[in-house]
Amino acid sequence: MAIAVRELTSTINSFEIVFLRTLVALIIIIVIITFSGWKTISTKRLSLHMFRNTIHYIGNLTWIIGVGLIPLAQVFALEFSIPIWVAIFAVLFLKERLTIGKIIAIIFGFTGVLVILRPGLINIDQGSLAVLCAAFCFASANVITKSLSKSDGPLTILFIMFAMQLPISAIGAYFVWTTPMLIDWPWIILVGVMSLTAHYCMTRAISLADVTIVIPIDFMRMPIIAIIGFYLYAEPYSIWIFLGAILIFAGNYFNVYYERQNSQP
Repeated sequence: MAIAVRELTSTINSFEIVFLRTLVALIIIIVIITFSGWKTISTKRLSLHMFRNTIHYIGNLTWIIGVGLIPLAQVFALEFSIPIWVAIFAVLFLKERLTIGKIIAIIFGFTGVLVILRPGLINIDQGSLAVLCAAFCFASANVITKSLSKSDGPLTILFIMFAMQLPISAIGAYFVWTTPMLIDWPWIILVGVMSLTAHYCMTRAISLADVTIVIPIDFMRMPIIAIIGFYLYAEPYSIWIFLGAILIFAGNYFNVYYERQNSQP
């Protein structure tokens, strides 16, 4: 998805990319629901859905802006800060306990972000701020999703998300609209497909394997995207990005391990 967005940002505005991504994803989810049945799509919490999807839209927009401005490895490293915000919001709004694991994750996470950005030593650019904003928004959306999942099914949440975000994203796309060229459409379709499958694959992975196994595998995105960024876009390696990512990962992993150990009888 990051590669597809990077390819599109040179010819299409970020607002338009979000709209086209939403359109493609909505078409796919409608086809899926048509075969599985529309009776499963229902909710009594439309206002909470609207709040979640507005925040999620801002997250998607700022993430796409960041992908177009900074190295892909830096995007992914900063994106790993999402669990930090989730831990904070879960304590504040879901009334979860502030455990030692969460405290370590928050401390290591913020330290990792500071190592990546190195404020005062280098200028904090617009792309980094955009990705941090995206991480904040995605974390907020995740916490709200946890609340919604108690009453609404996954297909309901996905369908309402794309259905609500389509008119929201259309407003922004209208003012910057550029008709996509034929060579853009494979990337546009890829963005839409990946926006669905990434959510599904992670959810499915966690349902099949322990989180302590899934998280280290997910962390493999960092070196992979760094290699891709180097060979496709000549993006230089930075030890600070990797060091910061390792700190963020270490805090997240410790939190998962701690919670798992303390949940056992």
